[in-house]
Parts: sequence; C-alpha cells; structure tokens
Amino acid sequence: MNALLDKPGIIHPGARRLLDEVTTAPELPVRVTVVAPGGHGKTHLLGQLGRHYADAGVEALLVDDADQLDDDEIAKIKAQAEETTAPVVLAFRPAARTTTLRVLADSFGRSVALGAFGVDDVRRLVEHAGGDVAMAEDVHARTGGVPGFVLRAVTGRLADFRGELEQLDDDVHRYLIAAEAGAGRNLDLLAALLNCDREGLPEVFDSARATGLLGEDDVLLPIAAEAIRTWGSPGRRLTVLQRLVELQLRDGLPVLELARSLLGTGSSGASAAAAFEAAAREAMSDDTKLAARFYEAASEAGGRGAALTVGWAHAAALAGDLDTALRLGDGMLGSTSDTDARAAGAEVAATVLAHRGELAHSAELYQWSGRAGSKAFAAIALLGTGNLEAARGALETPEVPTLFAGAASRMARAVTDSVSGCGAETLSALLGAASMLESAGAPAPLPDSPAALAALVGLHSGELALAESVLRRAVDGRIGGDLLAKRHRLLLGWVAMTAGDLKTAAEALMPPDGLEARDEFFAATLQLGLARRASDLPGLQRSWDRAYQASMRQQPDLYSLLPLGELAIAAARGGAGAKLAGQLERAHSVLDALGNPPLWTATLRWHELHAAITVEDHASAGEHLAALNDFASCGRYPAALAAAATGWLAVLTGTVDPEAITASSSELHELGLCWDASRLAGQAAIRTSDRKAMVQLLEAARQFQGRAPEPAAPTGLSALSERELEVARLVVDGLTYKQAGSKLFISGKTVEHHMARIRGKLGAGDRRELLAMLRELLPAGEG
Repeated sequence: MNALLDKPGIIHPGARRLLDEVTTAPELPVRVTVVAPGGHGKTHLLGQLGRHYADAGVEALLVDDADQLDDDEIAKIKAQAEETTAPVVLAFRPAARTTTLRVLADSFGRSVALGAFGVDDVRRLVEHAGGDVAMAEDVHARTGGVPGFVLRAVTGRLADFRGELEQLDDDVHRYLIAAEAGAGRNLDLLAALLNCDREGLPEVFDSARATGLLGEDDVLLPIAAEAIRTWGSPGRRLTVLQRLVELQLRDGLPVLELARSLLGTGSSGASAAAAFEAAAREAMSDDTKLAARFYEAASEAGGRGAALTVGWAHAAALAGDLDTALRLGDGMLGSTSDTDARAAGAEVAATVLAHRGELAHSAELYQWSGRAGSKAFAAIALLGTGNLEAARGALETPEVPTLFAGAASRMARAVTDSVSGCGAETLSALLGAASMLESAGAPAPLPDSPAALAALVGLHSGELALAESVLRRAVDGRIGGDLLAKRHRLLLGWVAMTAGDLKTAAEALMPPDGLEARDEFFAATLQLGLARRASDLPGLQRSWDRAYQASMRQQPDLYSLLPLGELAIAAARGGAGAKLAGQLERAHSVLDALGNPPLWTATLRWHELHAAITVEDHASAGEHLAALNDFASCGRYPAALAAAATGWLAVLTGTVDPEAITASSSELHELGLCWDASRLAGQAAIRTSDRKAMVQLLEAARQFQGRAPEPAAPTGLSALSERELEVARLVVDGLTYKQAGSKLFISGKTVEHHMARIRGKLGAGDRRELLAMLRELLPAGEG
C-alpha cells in the first residue's frame, strides 16, 4: 500500500530535500530527527533512506518510534552516535518525549517535520490509485490530508485502524472516544472522566495530537471518528460513553449528544435509562422522532415509571407514530395506581381517535382526561359531531390560563361560535389562536391545529389567501410536529385546488401508506378533485375506489364536509350517487343539529348542487339553490355561491343570461375560485345558441382560467408579519436563535424557520446580507 507514496510528486518537501541530500552525498555524517504525528510517513521515509544508504554501501543508524524507547535504550543510541561518523536518523512523534530523548534530539541540531498533504497531493495519489479524482476534495476533508489515512481511504484499508486503537494509551483512548461523542471541549467533564485535574489534561491532549487523529483545530478527523465508532473496542467505547453520561447527569447538565452516541449500542441499566429519558426530554422541542427513539431506548434499558410512558406516548404521537401512541395511551388508561397517568393516557388516545375520524369517542376521552386543553378539544370534537350544547358545556369550566390552554380554549370558542349566525368572526378568532399557539409551542399532541381549522373556515368562506397564509406559517413553524404536518400540507393542496392552481395542488398528493383516516380522506378526494378538474376520466375512475373507501373509514363530521362534497360530485359523474346517500344524510344530520350554520352548510350545498347538475336532477338542484339563497345575506362568499348557483340552474334549463353569468363568474374569480368561474362561463357558452353571447362567455372563461387578481406584493418591513418583526428585532439585537426563542416562548428551530422566511421576503442573498438589511430597515420601521 505504501508503494503509492513512491509515485513521482507525492512527497513532503522536507522529506524530498533530505532524500536528495542522501542521494547526492550518502557518506556525509548526517544527524537528523524526523518528527511528525502518526500516519504522516515517518516509517516510509526511513525505509526510503535505508534503501539509498544500502545502495551506496553506507552503514546508517535509522531508528523509528524513538519515543517508545526507554532511557537506557536512548543512552545506547547516543553513545553509538558519538562513536561513529555514520549517518544517524531518529524518527518520533512530537509528544511524550523523555528528557533523555529531548537532549539527544537537540544535540543533532537538525529536524525535519513532516506535514499533511494538500488537495493537489491527494488528487495525485487518488489518480495513481486508480480512483476518481473528483473525490479528492472529499478525501482530503475526511482525512485532513494525513498521508497514511489518505492511503487507507483510497484503498479501503480502514480496518488497519483497529490495531492502532488497541495500542493507544488508555487515557488517550478515552479522550478520543469522548471527543467522538462531542465532549472533547468540556474540560471539567474530561478531567472527571480521566480522574485528573485540569492541569493534567494538556499532556493527554499532546499525546492525542501525536496520534495524527486530530486535525489542526484539535477536532477529531472524520475518518478517525468513523474508526473509533467502527473499529475501536465496543466494550471500551460503551464504558466511556456511559461514564460520560453519568457525570453529566450527576451535574444536571445536558446529555442529548452523548446519549445519541449510546443509541443502538445495547446500553442498559439505571444510568443508561436515565440518560435516554433525559435526552428524550431535551430532544422533544426540536425532534419528536428522536425523542421517541430515546424514550423507547430508555424503556429497553430498563426504565420504568409513568413519566417515561407519558413522555414516550406524547413523543410518538407528535412524531406521527399513532399506533405506538395508542398502545401506550391505552396501557395507561388501564393503570389503576396513577391518576395522572390515566388522564395522560386518555388524552393521547383521544388525540389518536380524532386523527382517525372517531370524534365522538375522542370527545368522551378528552372530557374524562381533564388535562390542559382537554375540555377545549372535547368541545371541538363534540361540535364536529353536532352536539352543540355539550360543546358549550365543556367550555364552561375554566382551565389553567397557560398559553397552550388559552390557545386551545380560543380555538374551541371560535369554532363553537362559528355555528351561531353567520360566523363572521370565526376566521379572525382562529387566526389569533394560531398565533397564540405558535408562541406557546405544543406541550401535548393536538387533535387539530387552529391553523388547520382556520384554513377549513377560509375554504368554507372564500378566504383562500388567509387560509394559505396561516397554513404556511404552521408548516414553517412545525406547529403540531409531524403529527399535523401532513394535514397542513394536504389543506394547502386543497386551497390550491380550490383556487384552480392544479399543479401546486398535485404536489400535495400523498399515497395512502402512513395516512390516518382523516388525512387519507382529504388526500384521496384531493386526487379525485384534481382528476375531475383536469377532465381526466380514467384518473377519476382510478381515484374513485380509494376516495370512497376512505370515506367509509371516516365518520361524517363538521370538519370533513369539503372532501365529502367533492366525493358527492364524483359519485354523481360515475352513477354511484346512491352509494353515498347514507353519508350525506349523516352529514346533514350533523348540520341540522347545529341549526344548519351558513358558514359550514353553504359549501356542502354548493357541491351537492353540482352533483345534481351532473345528473340533471332539476328538483334537487332547485332545493340546493333555495338553501344557498337563504345563506346569501351572510356575506360576499355565500352571496356569490347563490348567484353562481342561479346561473348554473339557468344553464341547466337553457335560459342563459350572458351578462348575469359573466358577473357571477367574475365574482367567483375575484374570490379565488378560478376553476369554478371559468367552468361556469364555459358551460354557459356551450349551452347558449346566441352567437354573440357564446363569444362573450368563451372569452370570459379564458380570462378566468388564471389565478385571482392579487394586490401588489408588499415590500420591505411591510412584507413581514408581526411575529417575523419580533424575531428580526431580537436577532438584530444580537440574540442567538435559542435566546430569541426563549424570549418569544418558541424553539430555536422555529426562530430559524422565521429567519429563512424573512430572508426570502427581503431577497437577501445570505445571513450577513440579511442582517445588514434589517439593521437599515428596523430603525425606520420602529421610528
């Protein structure tokens, strides 16, 4: 393998000069030391020198690893050097030198220090090895250019590290394991690990540097970290990691990164379980999947107790692993000794059932739980099933006024009020709840988010821009964790489809694998709706079975009227209206029980109108038109639906008024329903016999195909939301993302998401440019 180092041009300059001297005048009484950390080619250089001297017939004293010799052996070398004029070369590592060796080296007067390869050297070596020269930079970064490590990387001889690691001094080996685990800079922790005071650490550090495994910044080289994980003694590594964790736990310090290194090692026992559980709590705010893994590892390590089970259930639910969450929640429900654990189990089970479309059972469990936000979530579920009085009753009992409970209560009251009158204030209240929850974070899994409910209300009221905005914020802020990420994405797809942006809507499509009943219903009908709008009859037929089956797994409720309405139109087109009659009847039973609130009922009636038009059922279409006319006084959106419905009935009967149809279509377009606007005008054009009216309506249909008119995009600080301005001010004031998050009661990761959106809105190229722009803009914005 070292033969690669003999290739032309691959040699350290100092070594090259020494070899040139020996080649030119081998008889000179050379006295030189070769000093370099491990892996830098000392042994290889001595081999080359030995061959040159042998070829010249000169006896030379070449000593490798002189730092491993004792004082007596060094004294013998010193005496030999003094008695002869033959060349003497000593090679050793730059650490752990005894006084005797130091004196001898100093007496030589000349030293050659070997360094690491540059990228060009690595490229030449990779080329000679027959590798891809494009990987040279990656190899250099991975190995730090250390010649021996470069050779191992390009020849696949990484197992050679095993022997070297086994021969390391115990303190050095323990330090390197700690460095690989991320504890290499914690001096107090290292001192405790190595059973020494801080003054004793420099000697260990020097010895570690001498191995060549550390880079110039004293950070473990990537290839060295890989070697320690893969080729070091698993038992020794596990012992060191567990000791580090014990020390951190003892001092009440963070253990997340150290515990991450223990995952998958089979570590068990009380200290390992405690470490995994502590790490899970640390990971919960930023990575619920990792937190769930830690909780599971804690359980496998022997951890027990209600707190662990509750934490694991919450983490699993937030991570979207509802099978595990339900199993743990149901297990806690069966507990007879811990009231809090039973309440937590009920809360988790209720959350899972809400996502699986079982709102009645979910409400029952939430009411029984009594934990923060549970009464509010029970009210939302009760309202969804048409039980208005019970929903109001659930909200009569005040909850502890935390931000989280406040956000949940505000969300529930907004939804409950949505069925009274026209529900005009519902969207504003839900947007406020969404903002409050963003500030509070989510200490528990959510059955639904205020952002999702606000989006539903926006879709039911023609406020598509607001629906998209609140969903984008929820996605960027990861509100509700992975549990609600799919729901937010699917609702964004629904907003795009409703607005006629079929390409964007298609990007939100999801396969059924891994979707819970509620999300699957929205996903399947989104696919169905896109096929219908694209006039894709084969796609419509393929999507029908999935959507229908999804509807059978989802009990009709107030929050699933949109997909049910889309399914009703597809059923009519496929001659399967009778199969959906029972579900539509149950949906209307829910609406009847709530007094047929215009906010929720109008959109279902609009869809049912189109289903009736599809089969040319004049009587049913007239019934739905009458209902829509009853809602017309509740605002612009229901009035627009009523006017458009009148136009559709005119189209159906062949009495087309082009001015009225154009006006109705224009109103739909301005509300964002571009596809509906274009289709109404287009179908009217087809049905009229008046040539002039046909041309007018076809032109209108073409115009309405695009997106709805939008106001001019705001610029500068006006483009930022109130929360984004708060974040920007704190970051400009010098706070880290974590510190800014603490002040705003959100995670550092959420602050990072906000800053990314701010950079996009302001058009900054990078973080430095963004900060410069904000420093200019903010004083003016605040003044």
